[in-house]
Amino acid sequence: MSLSEPATAQMPGPIGFVLIPQFAVMALASAIEPLRIANRYLKTPYTWRLLSLDGNAVADDNGILIQPHGSIAEEQALGTVILCADIQPDRYYTHALRTWLHRLKANGTTLGAMDTGCFLLARAGLLDGCRVTMHWEVVDAFRERFPKIEVTQTLFEIGKLRLTCAGGTAAIDMMLSAIAMDHGPDLANRVAEHCLHDHPRSGDAAQRTALTTRTRVHHPALATALAILEATLDRAVGVQELAAATDLSARQLLRLFAQVLGEGPSRYHRRLRLEHARSLLRNTAITVTETSVAVGFESLAHFCRAYRQQYGEAPGADRQASRPGLPLLRDRVKA
Repeated sequence: MSLSEPATAQMPGPIGFVLIPQFAVMALASAIEPLRIANRYLKTPYTWRLLSLDGNAVADDNGILIQPHGSIAEEQALGTVILCADIQPDRYYTHALRTWLHRLKANGTTLGAMDTGCFLLARAGLLDGCRVTMHWEVVDAFRERFPKIEVTQTLFEIGKLRLTCAGGTAAIDMMLSAIAMDHGPDLANRVAEHCLHDHPRSGDAAQRTALTTRTRVHHPALATALAILEATLDRAVGVQELAAATDLSARQLLRLFAQVLGEGPSRYHRRLRLEHARSLLRNTAITVTETSVAVGFESLAHFCRAYRQQYGEAPGADRQASRPGLPLLRDRVKA
């Protein structure tokens, strides 16, 4: 089997993968490997280049250095550009990056993002009116910052001149979908087989496994309560509210939590909210105060006390200790 390039490709080449420092190498490899395998069967192969903001080697989130082919300033003729980011991408947003992305848009380049790369495209004003996805950990933070952009928690979204992906192995599924649209399902299935990916997922598949699978809780009322708590991280949920939603008395619900989970609903929910707060601090550039509001604490002091109790240090100290690197842009301005 040998196929030619279609007249209108989903990802016209060459494809530029822009490596934002502390990107996730799993997503990058998952995106490139299907293209490399597909090229075995194509007359006109997919082509790609790895780019960095300055042309220098880029460390992923594991500290692995990746040497790019060049810098964004050196690359002009690209059919598709995909921003690969993970930890606090806002650190690396610059006027030069914005100018480059807008020049690509004017030239009709398809723009994409994996994992948290959407933060950079959105900040550049390039996702207005688009339907996008990203890793589930940062969806709430993105919605808070960019409320006019439609966000899903699907694996990937492919639209007109835009494509976004949740990251991780979802990049395999996105590339298989693009290959299928470009060259047909037979080639996509063959590539999936090479990848040992025997169940390619559609773009609208959910990112997370079912709650009952993750928590191993199968009691219907308790599962309902946990779903409500998981979906409500922006405020505290009272026992009476939970009890009413599960058709149990408050006493029955408290007893059920203690028997199955070993803690009450309030403590369980506070732990979830603080876990979400930690994710926001580590994966976005929002302030500690903004984080406190986002997870529904009545005061910053209360939030900081609870955070220190759960993690052993203040939220600001935890952020800086866990993610060394360039200071946030707002901190650089102050310096």
